[in-house]
Amino acid sequence: MPRHSALFVLTAALAASVSLPAHADMMFNRVASFAIAGNLPADVEKATPTSSEIIAASEDGMTLVYSDSPLGAVGFIDITDPKAPKAGGIVKIDGEPTSVVVLGGKVLAGVNTSESKAKPSGNLTVIDLASKAIESTCDLGGQPDSLALSKDGKFLAIAIENERDEEVNDGEIPQMPAGDLKIFTLAEGQPDCATMKTVDLAGIAAVAAEDPEPEFVAFNEAGEIAVTLQENNHIAIVNAETGAIVTHFSAGSATLDKIDTKKNGALSFDGKMENVAREPDAVKWLDNDRLVVANEGDYKGGSRGFTIFSKKGEVLYESGPSFEYEVANAGHYPDARNKKGIEPEGLETGTFGEDRLIFVASERGSVVGVYKDTGAEPQFAQILPSGIAPEGLVAIPSRNLLVTANEADLVEDGLARSHVMVYERSEGPATYPMITAKLAADGTPLGWGALSALAAGDTAGKLFAASDSFYANAPSIFEIDATQTPALIAGKTIVTRGGHPAQKLDIEGLVADGEGGFWLANEGDPAKLVPHAILRVNDKGEIKQEIGFPMELLAHQTRFGLEGITTIGEGDELTLVMAVQREWTDDPKGQVKLLAYKPKAKEWSAVRYPLEATEAGWMGLSEIAAHDGKLYILERDNQIGDLAKVKRVYSVALDAFKPAKLGGELPLIEKTLVRDIIGDLKSATNGYVVDKVEGFTIDKNGDIFVATDNDGVDDSSGETLFLRLGNISAVN
Repeated sequence: MPRHSALFVLTAALAASVSLPAHADMMFNRVASFAIAGNLPADVEKATPTSSEIIAASEDGMTLVYSDSPLGAVGFIDITDPKAPKAGGIVKIDGEPTSVVVLGGKVLAGVNTSESKAKPSGNLTVIDLASKAIESTCDLGGQPDSLALSKDGKFLAIAIENERDEEVNDGEIPQMPAGDLKIFTLAEGQPDCATMKTVDLAGIAAVAAEDPEPEFVAFNEAGEIAVTLQENNHIAIVNAETGAIVTHFSAGSATLDKIDTKKNGALSFDGKMENVAREPDAVKWLDNDRLVVANEGDYKGGSRGFTIFSKKGEVLYESGPSFEYEVANAGHYPDARNKKGIEPEGLETGTFGEDRLIFVASERGSVVGVYKDTGAEPQFAQILPSGIAPEGLVAIPSRNLLVTANEADLVEDGLARSHVMVYERSEGPATYPMITAKLAADGTPLGWGALSALAAGDTAGKLFAASDSFYANAPSIFEIDATQTPALIAGKTIVTRGGHPAQKLDIEGLVADGEGGFWLANEGDPAKLVPHAILRVNDKGEIKQEIGFPMELLAHQTRFGLEGITTIGEGDELTLVMAVQREWTDDPKGQVKLLAYKPKAKEWSAVRYPLEATEAGWMGLSEIAAHDGKLYILERDNQIGDLAKVKRVYSVALDAFKPAKLGGELPLIEKTLVRDIIGDLKSATNGYVVDKVEGFTIDKNGDIFVATDNDGVDDSSGETLFLRLGNISAVN
C-alpha cells in the first residue's frame, strides 16, 4: 500500500474511533422474506393467487399464522430461525379468513362466508395450532373483519363490518345491514359460543349513524376495547365484561398543507386539503388512556397520517403530512395512486427494551414507519422496506422481531408475489433506505423515484441519475452524493423544452457532456408518439439539441429502444455509444444492437451484442458505461424473485469494438462476464430479487454503483436498491 494511502486509512480509522457513540442505535433490518406461494400444497398450481393479510405469532414467537383470503386458508410459517423461515403448511377453510389471533395452542380465525354484501355472514373458526385440525366454529351472524384478544386472555372481540358494496349507489352509505361488535368469553383458549355478546354501535356516529361499519378492534390492559368505524369516521370505547359503550367520539378531520394532490406524473408538494376526515383503520392502545389510529380513509377521507387520541377523544398528536414526507424522501411516494396519498392502514405497537415503539404501515407506499412513543410527539426512527401493500404487522419483542404481511399478489401480471417479511432489531445502522433525498428549501420532499440510469460526475462519489417516463410531466436529472451512507440526492433539475417540462421523454440513459450538461438517451414508443432520440441538455436542464434516429433504424423500430448512453473518444472523434434494450425487427433472435453516433460527423454505426438465453420472459440490456478501455454493459431478464436468473455486468474491450455502417452486415462482438449481481440484490436488504436493475456506472475513483428502478411505486414495492460493488480493479 502506498504511504499516503496507509496514512489516509489510519487517519480515517482514528476519526471513526473518536466519533462513534458509546452505544450504537438500535435499528430494525430485514433478515428474511418468505414468499407465500412457497406454502402452497404440492398439488396446487404455483401460479395460484395467494395472500398474507393479517398475521399473528404463537406465544413463544416461533410460529407465524396468517389469513389468506384468496386461497381460503390459514397459513403457517416456522420462524425458529428468523433468518430462514420455513413453510408450515395451510389449513383450508370453507370461506374467506379475514383475521387471525393465537391464544395458547389455539388459532382463532374470523371467516367471511357471505353470499353477497347485502347478505353478510361469517363464523369464528377454532384451529389447533399443533395438529392444524379445525375443532369448532361459532356463527357470527355477519361478516367479520378484525379480531383482538384481551391482555389477560379472557375475552375476544370481533368487528363485524358488513362492509359496503362500492358498486351500489357509488359506494355511498348507509347500506344495510349494519355492522356491530361481538365479544366472547374465553376459557383455556376456547371461545364459548353461548357467551357471545352483541354490542350495538348504531346511532353514535354523525356519519350514517344507522349503518356503523366497524373496522378494527384493540384491547388495553383495563379490558376496554377500542373500535374504529372507518366509514363513519368514529371511534368507540367498549367495556369487554359488560359490553357497555364507555365513551365514543368523532375521529374528526385534519387540514393538510404542502402535499401532492395531483395524479399527474410529477411529484409536487404544493397542494392543500382542508378538513379531511381521518376515517381511521387500524387502532392500537399506547397505554390505558391513549390510543393511536392509522388514517387510511377508504371511503371519502384519509388524512394520510396517524393520530394519537386520549380515551376521551382529545387529539394529543396529529402527524399531518410528516409521515408522508418520510416516505417520499425514501422514494416511495405513490403518485399513480395519489387520491389519498400513502394511505396508512396497518398499526402495531411493542416495547423493545426501554423503547415503546409504534409501527405504521403505508399500504400505497409499501413501507413501515417506526416511531418511538415519547408520551408526547412521537420520534421518527426509521423506514422499513416492505413487500407490496403491507397490511398486517406483529411485534415479537421477546425475540427482537417485527413481522409484516403483504397483501398484494401480482402473479397474474408476472410481478411480485405476496410475502411475509421478518425484521430484527439490533445494534448498528439501518441498511435501508440505501438512497434518500434532502428536503427542498420549503421543507417539503424533493420528490424522486423510478431511477432509470446512472452516470459518473467529475469527482469520486459524485453521480447523476434520471427518472424515466413514469414522471412524464417532470422528467428529472438528480445529483447524487454517494460519499454518504445512505447516498443523498442533493439536487434535482427538470428537463425543459421552451421553458416548460419537456414532453414525450422517457430518459433511460445519461452521460455528462464535459461542459456541465448531459447527453440523454430517450427510449421511444411509436404507439405513444415518443421518439427514439438522443438529446443534449445544458446545466439548467434546457434541451439544446435533439438527434433523431435515421430511417435505416426507424424502419425496424419497436418500443424497446435506448436503455443507456456513454461516450468514448473526445474532440472531433467523440462518439456516443448506446445500448438498445431488446431485438428490433431486423435483429436475429438473441442479438441486440449497440449503436454508435459521432456528433461532429453525424455518422451512425452499430454492432450486434449477444444476449443470454432465457427460459421465461425476455432478456435485454439496461445500461452501458465506458471506463478504462472497456464498455461495461448491464444485462438482465425481466423476472422477479426466485424466477430471476440473469442480472449481470459484462464487458466489451474497446479495441474490439468496431461498429459498421447501418444498412449492411453488423459485426457480432464478444463479451466477458464481470459480475453476476443476483447475490448482491438478495443480500442488500434480504428482500426478493427485483426485476428492474437499470442503473450502472463507475465513478472517477473506479468504484462501481448499481441502482434499481422502482417504477414510481406503481405495482412495485417501491424499493430502490443502491449497490456499492467495490472498485472495478478488484473484479477485472
